[in-house]
Amino acid sequence: MATIRIDNLRKSFGTNEILKGIDLEIADGEFVCFLGPSGCGKSTLLRSIAGLENLDGGSIRLGDRDITDLPSARRDIAMVFQNYALYPHMNVRKNLSFGLALNGMKRNEIDRRVNNAAEILRITELLDRKPRQLSGGQRQRVAIGRAIVREPKLFLLDEPLSNLDAGLRVTMRVELAALHERLGVTMIYVTHDQVEAMTLSDRVVVLDKGRVSQFGTPLELFYRPANLFVAGFIGSPRMNFLPAGVAEQVATRVTLAGGGLSRPVTLDTCSSEPLNRDRPVTLGIRPDKLELTPPEEAHLAGTVRLVERLGAESHVHIRVEGGGDLTAVVRGTHPVASRDQVHLRLPPEHCHLFDAEGTAIARRLDPETKALIDNEKARGARAPVLEERHA
Repeated sequence: MATIRIDNLRKSFGTNEILKGIDLEIADGEFVCFLGPSGCGKSTLLRSIAGLENLDGGSIRLGDRDITDLPSARRDIAMVFQNYALYPHMNVRKNLSFGLALNGMKRNEIDRRVNNAAEILRITELLDRKPRQLSGGQRQRVAIGRAIVREPKLFLLDEPLSNLDAGLRVTMRVELAALHERLGVTMIYVTHDQVEAMTLSDRVVVLDKGRVSQFGTPLELFYRPANLFVAGFIGSPRMNFLPAGVAEQVATRVTLAGGGLSRPVTLDTCSSEPLNRDRPVTLGIRPDKLELTPPEEAHLAGTVRLVERLGAESHVHIRVEGGGDLTAVVRGTHPVASRDQVHLRLPPEHCHLFDAEGTAIARRLDPETKALIDNEKARGARAPVLEERHA
């Protein structure tokens, strides 16, 4: 079993605390991404699991073993680095077999593992070439192959695709997903690219300033973000945010007004806990759900600052009356143009609500979206979520 349990993990560099009490549980066979902006602690967390950092507190368990104080060589973990770390004077076969030979493995077992990895990664015809004779994608396959031949319980991948061009990254994402499906081994992948995280992962750990902001499936993060940070970080273009006040609340229905809203918006939430009317809340809506509409149906008005024509869709940047900027995604042939006066509708069923502290107040999802999220959780996330944030 390669379940990973991390309890209250802490790590500082001098007076700078990088990891501030991380708690995680990752199931056997899961593909989990650590996602977040630069400096959030994702690489330090990965290196801590690998045994490359001395910890200031907490524990790490791999299966039934406490590996907190074990040297990296004894953790049964293989790591793939961003810079490939191939030996330039060795051919591919020797790059793959060197670590095994160093550990005294028998020749026939080395050959079996190397040939098996080469077949899985489709690099059999490259075994006699040296790294300088390979493309970036081929070098990355070799680096992954060097991890595969060890047949570890856990794969750690530290931004392995960041040195590749955009087209090759897409190809390698597909290959990594297929590789995980074939091997069925637990994988932890560090990236700052939300597209990689959302397309590869069973679940995603979103980190912010050394803490876990949310740990959930890709659709959970998108449709039920736990807080303002996750809501703004996941999705491109990012979610629009508007300040507002609570005008009325009856059980789970909350009516918002003010903050530039020319017409109130009433949301159906999952919580009947009363909101403080003296403190502002934040209304959020994804750009593709913001509607350009006739004035009588609008909640907001503004002026178009820029229209980005991207083919199938256009991104419309709008300065709202009363201050603030919003982005709307419309069809590519929409006639809207710069300096146009526009009116915007916020469909209540697509609005998000955050309290004064920035914590999400869960909204009721339509049955189709809720079923999709539930199916994703049942299919991909086999470990228990440590904290249920939403109804």
